[in-house]
Amino acid sequence: MKLLFAGDFVPHHRISELFKNNDFSALVQISKITNNADYSIVNLEAPIVRDNASPIFKTGPNLKCDESAMAALKYAGFNCVTLANNHFYDYGDIGVKNTLDLCIANDIDYIGGGINLSEAKKTLYKNIQNKKIAFINCCEQEWSIATPNTGGSAPLDIINLYYQITTERKNNDYVILIIHGGTEEYNNPTPRMKKLYRFFIDLGVDCIINHHQHCLCGYEIYKDKPIFYGLGNFCFDWEGKQNSSWNQGYMVLLNIDENISFNLIPYEQCSSTPFIKILNDKEKLSFLKEIESLNKIIDNDELLDSKFQELVMNRQKNILLNLEPFNNIRIIKKLKELKIIPYSLTKSKKALLLNLIRCDAHKDILLKILN
Repeated sequence: MKLLFAGDFVPHHRISELFKNNDFSALVQISKITNNADYSIVNLEAPIVRDNASPIFKTGPNLKCDESAMAALKYAGFNCVTLANNHFYDYGDIGVKNTLDLCIANDIDYIGGGINLSEAKKTLYKNIQNKKIAFINCCEQEWSIATPNTGGSAPLDIINLYYQITTERKNNDYVILIIHGGTEEYNNPTPRMKKLYRFFIDLGVDCIINHHQHCLCGYEIYKDKPIFYGLGNFCFDWEGKQNSSWNQGYMVLLNIDENISFNLIPYEQCSSTPFIKILNDKEKLSFLKEIESLNKIIDNDELLDSKFQELVMNRQKNILLNLEPFNNIRIIKKLKELKIIPYSLTKSKKALLLNLIRCDAHKDILLKILN
């Protein structure tokens, strides 16, 4: 049995124009690969908005695509889309319903999204080559999470996942967990992710696929089960991101027989041209070297923690600026750099914030207030 997994799919910029003109040549190499898989899954990172809908209020960009995205997915040969990500609810319930309706109409399975929380959390069951497989999809909690009364994505809720995984483990031959999470444009898992994803394997998951970071990450084999910490963008053309880590990624072809093995299929996407190009053997050597280097970091807890500390140091000024009681961050940042105005986050203020966020009892109240 061969299962194919791909990362973030957002028809945008040059790719969007091609798809709107029924030009799917950017995906020609992909269709050949999906044809050799028994089942293939890609992360649909943006809702397909057909009816008139307004973007929700949120931080970050509101993403959407049109019906040509569904035609592209069909051309590429994908059987299923994951919908648990931080953009699925960007155009509210209309965007959610449009996407689900189009998936059903085009005979494409979906998982991780629904018209309410109960629907979004449902497991996807497939019988492939007489084997029962349970697919579970969830995402870290940002702006897309479904509620009992509104649509959206399934949250990464550890307690709920415990019960879901242990139940599916008893009733299926294999359990595959697909997560959308991690730190954007950081090509390592955080120490928290490694600990948590290993816990899911301990519960009975056979393979974990992660995406969201917009750059490729390494993988590890834990208790003979693979954990892929970040596939990178699959097809996500974005202005000003050409010729960077944004354009590198890989698909995972999972081979399930008596044991689980896999092949990595690296590619370059939407760089100098709007095309997904599978790397040749020579180019693949460079990719494998990079993956090996990333895997060594994952394997070493001290090194992984050191890399995380570097990330924190690099980003702490900008993050602390977001906690300042001012709106125009750019101007405030410049004034602080020139020492014209002081930082308002004193030692005692930082301690207060730390306690509000770190302590679950305080955090429960804080989240309710902010919501």
